[in-house]
Amino acid sequence: MKLSQLDLNLFLVFDTIYAERNMTRAATVLSVTQPTVSNALARMRKLFNDPLFVKTSRGMTPTPFADSLAGRVRSAMELLAASAHEREEFDPVKSQRVFRLSMNDWFEAMAMPMLTRTLLTRAPGIGLRSYRSSRSTLARDLAEGTTDLAIDVPLKDPVDLMHQSLHSERHICAVRPGHPLAGEALTLDAYLALGHLHISGRRRGTGLVDHALKAIGCRRNIKVRLQHYLSVPEIMRGSDLAATLTENLARGLGLEILDLPFDVPPLELVLYWHRMLDDDPTNLWLRELVLGLAPFEHT
Repeated sequence: MKLSQLDLNLFLVFDTIYAERNMTRAATVLSVTQPTVSNALARMRKLFNDPLFVKTSRGMTPTPFADSLAGRVRSAMELLAASAHEREEFDPVKSQRVFRLSMNDWFEAMAMPMLTRTLLTRAPGIGLRSYRSSRSTLARDLAEGTTDLAIDVPLKDPVDLMHQSLHSERHICAVRPGHPLAGEALTLDAYLALGHLHISGRRRGTGLVDHALKAIGCRRNIKVRLQHYLSVPEIMRGSDLAATLTENLARGLGLEILDLPFDVPPLELVLYWHRMLDDDPTNLWLRELVLGLAPFEHT
């Protein structure tokens, strides 16, 4: 088999199916139709004389041959992606680059105003895009260059990612100005008697505060679950609900702050980038810019 006879796009399809274990998700990641992915898989099966992936209850399960091929294909994809990031002198004043950062809405609210002001002054031609990348695809997004940097909670054994601690901040209980408990020392009984807001981008699941309460045999009464922080002040102004937030965010939202009557680990944020861009001048400049903004005090 000659290299000139190979369609190298097939290896990209193979790598994506192997990562996703699902034809529909692979098509979404590749921005193509599912029949296109199916056709590519059929061509690969003929090319390698192996089924490569078998449909099971757990999804598209790779064959032993596919498993043996996967590591080399991934390495080749990373090498090609690294080559695409051609090393060149980076001048932020002249650059027209658009940087894509993955972050949650809390970090966006705290950091993006400062980051935007800095860029408008120091690098007026550079654009920014902020969005939330799934943790399951974060490493691949950074490897493929669709994401330049990611800010997230500490990840367990992040593959092929470099990281640096970015921010640590304590949790507090926030209530509206004029709340009956405002200015009082909050007891555990009083905290548990409150109705609570919980903010999470996920459909279900709890947060650090709930794990801390579970450890002492308690559970809070979550009355409202929200996707974002934007509506928190308005909801709280018209109620006696409480929200357990980070301190700077609560101050920025104009809420009263009460110390929590139990221990909750601080919110830890970590800056991630792909190892192949560790010494890339452009990525290094952006990392230093983000790291230079910490700590993220609300202004």
